[in-house]
Amino acid sequence: MSNESTLSDGVAGAAGTAARRPPPSVSPSWPIPPTATDSPDPSHPSSPLDPADLSHPSDPLDPAHPSNPLDSAAPPHPPNPPTMSIAALLGPDAPSNWGRWGPEDEVGSLNYLTSDQVLKGLAEVVSGQVRTLQIPIGADDVEADPVYPGRAQAVRTALRDEGFWRRGEVPETADGHHWADDAIAMPLQGTTQYDALGHVWYDGRLWNGYDAMTTDGRLRKCSVAAIAERGVVGRGVLIDLARSRGKPWLERGEVFDHRDLLEAAARQGLEIERRDILLIRTGWLEYYRTVPNQVFYDDFLEPGLTYSRALVEWFQDMEIPNLVTDTIAVETTFEPATGVQLPLHSALMRNLGVALTEMCWLKDLAELCQAQGRWSFLYLAAPLKVVGASGSPVNPVVVL
Repeated sequence: MSNESTLSDGVAGAAGTAARRPPPSVSPSWPIPPTATDSPDPSHPSSPLDPADLSHPSDPLDPAHPSNPLDSAAPPHPPNPPTMSIAALLGPDAPSNWGRWGPEDEVGSLNYLTSDQVLKGLAEVVSGQVRTLQIPIGADDVEADPVYPGRAQAVRTALRDEGFWRRGEVPETADGHHWADDAIAMPLQGTTQYDALGHVWYDGRLWNGYDAMTTDGRLRKCSVAAIAERGVVGRGVLIDLARSRGKPWLERGEVFDHRDLLEAAARQGLEIERRDILLIRTGWLEYYRTVPNQVFYDDFLEPGLTYSRALVEWFQDMEIPNLVTDTIAVETTFEPATGVQLPLHSALMRNLGVALTEMCWLKDLAELCQAQGRWSFLYLAAPLKVVGASGSPVNPVVVL
């Protein structure tokens, strides 16, 4: 369920402590565009970069690529085979928002975020303090970036920097100016990211009833570009499940539902209101930073929300537009009773049109909310406008 691409420029994010990854090689892993003179210079930042210049005899997204080890080479497997299909679990009368915003809709429940909701979010700003929620890409203080099992690590490659001139690998420019350029090869869902509504489906239909063959080659319907074009702004609320349960992070496979969210919110003195953007902290990414990758990925089973008909109906009744978590895939990996994998991706995203945002760093935000004694704020996000993609990196911004 990954989507791979090449993006330019580096991305920064949150910090923490863990075993340090090996430093990147000084020499580039991709050929550098040929440079003849400074007029014109095909490798200058103002010049278009030919995709052929980024070719490599060994694909950096290949698990066998020496500079790109996978944390876990295979997707997760349930402890026991599933006892039913996703369609049987959700039922023929599953709660649905198909057609609610017309037959051409591609952003689903984000339609709930009207101008009134934007203004409601702005009214939450009191102190003006800002927190960003993306995790780092390629941080030096972790063994590897967290990714869903089977996805590749990001590979950032220097295309130009001062070392190229010092080593005599490129000619001097006519006027003496130098620059840095780089590129990154990664799954588009290999960091903090938004899922497109066309990311997951069953029975041959995506969100709003679109045919699954509209994903052939690229998402011609319900790609992440539709969410990116719209943007996401509204009142956000943070439910700190880990704090509510008196632990730094939830345990492997620990589950909760909407009743637990309401109970935790009450402890925080917070009322979850209709059309709120819902953020849930489990502490799972914090746990990731304390253990070796092999330990984290062995018998992979995340904590998180677990499916029930009542949970899905609550999301529909509350008109929740966006679910944001600090886990890799929003929900517990396998529904405990049936072994169905990630059923809420279908029940919430495919059927209700709820946008899912994964791998957000929520520790710093939780600490600020605790210090201020308030758990609501202005939430803003816009994934990249990658046309036809099933997901995109994002760095959400919260203002209190």
